[in-house]
Amino acid sequence: MSGLSAVLIFVGLFLGGGAWSFKKQKLPMGVVVLMGIGSAMCLVAGVLRMEWLY
Repeated sequence: MSGLSAVLIFVGLFLGGGAWSFKKQKLPMGVVVLMGIGSAMCLVAGVLRMEWLY
């Protein structure tokens, strides 16, 4: 796993935790959805950048 993929996965998990926290604080749903989408994009990018075949 390269450094960039680890950073992307970490940022994705961080944003996911933030979205969960914002949902529990009853912040506007648009903010929660935006953070959730950002989290999912970071996680997918991090997983796709992993070097599975080497």
